[in-house]
Amino acid sequence: MIGESFSIHRNALPAGPWAADARQGLTVWFTGLSGAGKSTICASVHTELLVRGYRAEMLDADVIRKQFWPDLGFSQPDRDENVRRIGLLAHLLTRNGIVALVAAISPYRAARNQVRDQIGRFLEVYVDAPLHVCEQRDPKGLYKRARSGHLRGFTGIDDPYEAPLAAEVRCATDRETVETCRDQVVSAVLSYLL
Repeated sequence: MIGESFSIHRNALPAGPWAADARQGLTVWFTGLSGAGKSTICASVHTELLVRGYRAEMLDADVIRKQFWPDLGFSQPDRDENVRRIGLLAHLLTRNGIVALVAAISPYRAARNQVRDQIGRFLEVYVDAPLHVCEQRDPKGLYKRARSGHLRGFTGIDDPYEAPLAAEVRCATDRETVETCRDQVVSAVLSYLL
């Protein structure tokens, strides 16, 4: 009886490109300065993958930090720990056949590379916008606070951002549209998965 019930539920699952091989998960890691457009592009990629029938989850570092570990500060060890924990979540999703889309400043190259090595199935997207463009956008008013001295240790102002040396995708958001960036990332994801 239990086997019959399982069989009915398994057959009721929707078909999709992932159905034949549940190992086809992937972590897509969007990195860049605050205001570069990581979350915007990540959300657009997420929507497109869902429309195409892929299982995908979006992990926004700001939301995760606030919800799950607000105890972490913004020192380098705390930032590295934040990246490590998000990487662990992404790894769990990836090994279960899900495309994990992570939008995280993740300023330190070594921490990103450590997550890449841990997960294996990893695609890095460098969301690249010059600092002055990010400051003009400043969607959360953080650059203004950092420039006025009210926010210390802010990436790009008084804390470094180490750009990827060989990201699989580079989105130049000061020159490219969200749709162009989305299409580049989706193309790279599909090339990796198929």
